[in-house]
Amino acid sequence: MNPTKLLSVILIVGGVLGLLYGSFSYTKDTTALKIGPLELAVKEKETVNIPMWAGVGAIVAGGLLLVLGSKKS
Repeated sequence: MNPTKLLSVILIVGGVLGLLYGSFSYTKDTTALKIGPLELAVKEKETVNIPMWAGVGAIVAGGLLLVLGSKKS
């Protein structure tokens, strides 16, 4: 599989996953307070929203790469 086809498949799968899930979250450790040897650590949950246009755009770009890449070869 050539790199163009691989990239197009990754874009299509990523776009579909972005449309299906819409967002993902992760936990980030931060230091809230540090006084001498004492340290207060806080876990924060962050959520990243994936816009619908980004998912659709990734699918379209992957499809175009797949079609144009196969015509070129």
